[in-house]
Amino acid sequence: MADSVPSDAVNSVRATLARAGRTDRPKVTVPDEETDRFPEFEVVRIGTGDSTYFARVELAIDDTMELRGLYDNARLAKEGDGENHLPAWADDNNLDFGRTVHLDIVDEGFFYGLRAPGERVVYRVPDRPDDGLADIAEGIEEGSQ
Repeated sequence: MADSVPSDAVNSVRATLARAGRTDRPKVTVPDEETDRFPEFEVVRIGTGDSTYFARVELAIDDTMELRGLYDNARLAKEGDGENHLPAWADDNNLDFGRTVHLDIVDEGFFYGLRAPGERVVYRVPDRPDDGLADIAEGIEEGSQ
């Protein structure tokens, strides 16, 4: 069963809502001194209070760690395919490029929270998947490529 964790009970990283290249698409950039708290090139769960999404932790060309989107499942996050919920989240919170956002470290390496400055959120933390089942799923995914 999932636990409920308030945002004020966890450590938080001050990240930035930035423009992805020359587009109007947002991304979340992680400060260099905090990158060790995020698993590079892995898909993590991101809670926004209302919903839980999946995001791939990536490195930009300039070696900045970033999250380029919020997706409905891990496969879509890996591929950057399907609906990206990050633009809607930014719009719903009236956030412009350059604004600080908070990445809450709820379960490091697995579940993080994303919230607007000054917002308090209670996250529903999902249970970690069984390692054996995750290994099987990963093996099947790799075999189908």
